[in-house]
Amino acid sequence: MEQVLIKAAQLLLSLSILVILHEFGHFAFARIFKTRVEKFYLFFDPWFPLFKTKKGETEYGIGWLPLGGYVKISGMIDESMDKEAMKLPPQPWEFRSKKPYQRLLIMIGGVMMNFIFAFIIYIGVLYAWGEEYLPTANATYGIVVNETGEKIGLQNGDKIISVDNMEVENFYKVIPTVILDNAKAIQVERDGKQIDVEISDEDLALLIKSKSVMSVRTPFNFEIDRFSKKSPAKAAGLEKGDQLLTVNGKEFEYYDEFQNELLANSGNNIEILVERNGEQKSFNIAVSEDGKIGVGPSAKLFNDFEFKTIEYGFVESIPAGIKRGFTTIQDYLKQFKLIFSPKTKAYESLGGFIAIGNIFPGAWDWYSFWNMTAFLSIILAVMNLLPIPALDGGHVTFLLYEMVSGRKPGDKFLEYAQITGMVILLALVLFANANDIIKLFN
Repeated sequence: MEQVLIKAAQLLLSLSILVILHEFGHFAFARIFKTRVEKFYLFFDPWFPLFKTKKGETEYGIGWLPLGGYVKISGMIDESMDKEAMKLPPQPWEFRSKKPYQRLLIMIGGVMMNFIFAFIIYIGVLYAWGEEYLPTANATYGIVVNETGEKIGLQNGDKIISVDNMEVENFYKVIPTVILDNAKAIQVERDGKQIDVEISDEDLALLIKSKSVMSVRTPFNFEIDRFSKKSPAKAAGLEKGDQLLTVNGKEFEYYDEFQNELLANSGNNIEILVERNGEQKSFNIAVSEDGKIGVGPSAKLFNDFEFKTIEYGFVESIPAGIKRGFTTIQDYLKQFKLIFSPKTKAYESLGGFIAIGNIFPGAWDWYSFWNMTAFLSIILAVMNLLPIPALDGGHVTFLLYEMVSGRKPGDKFLEYAQITGMVILLALVLFANANDIIKLFN
């Protein structure tokens, strides 16, 4: 429960920051062009707000429905559907009285703010924390795969060489690269030979649905660091710092072999030999039905791997952060493209608020928080550029039509388009959150 609350708090804080900045982008350009802003709200306020105050000509407030936020700009057909005001003659301070390029800047101001904010976050993250990853070439013992990995043709011990004959520097970007670039094959070393593991459209669909596919293979160097709340191992007498040696007399070269032995003995008792303070001790332990004994290894498990660390000075972090921002935008556009592919069925993985909340860690971590916030900022910007009425991209589409043709769409057309867009967005929100609920029960 505590982890759920922490995730929810991070999501709420992140979205609040992004919504305020997005709406401020609209607000700032509106003020620059002397356009009246009637309301500036965080969250929506149907029927009543939680808080409101008026300063000058603008009412600032917080709504009770946390689905975004808005600025109400005079003389603009938006989600407020203020049709009565649109029947009156245009006034100099209204949106509809401004030049097309001014209206265009007002409309894209929110998207611009989100993109800029994402770049600033990435610059700050790289400056404060740098970058650390495991080079693919340093995964010395190969990989460990789950059921999905086995289905697409990978095996435990395979060493990743390349994806479509292109080297992937970061081990943790191998599978994302396969998915985003619609790769046709992964080159691996297996039993001293290089082979191609071909990736079909069906394999790609499996990868998209799977939360994880492979991990780095580690030698069996298991020193107990922690216990679960109801740990059979702790109940049997094992202690923190014990070095695991054998299970039922079997020795292991790799950690995954130890895990497989536990799974093979699910629901049964096993004899575990450990070393404690230079002495060997044997314990009889009950294995849970899911093949666990309730212990966690120390960081020594990963001592055999050489991670790469890059530190950035302030000046160096600027181009590096901007580059990461553009790379993230490019990758997200590739993800978005997959949604419309019937072969991959990526639309089935579309998620709502539960899915978004789950990208945050269960413990508060500022590094993860700011990385996730930057990513969400890019998502918010890209989604708002979609040419759907009711989104910024819909308004921009109509403005570009006006600028090219010289003809302004009628207010009645814009009104109907706004309603249509709101229905489309509501349907997408319902579909995404229904996916979340279905996943909870599967």
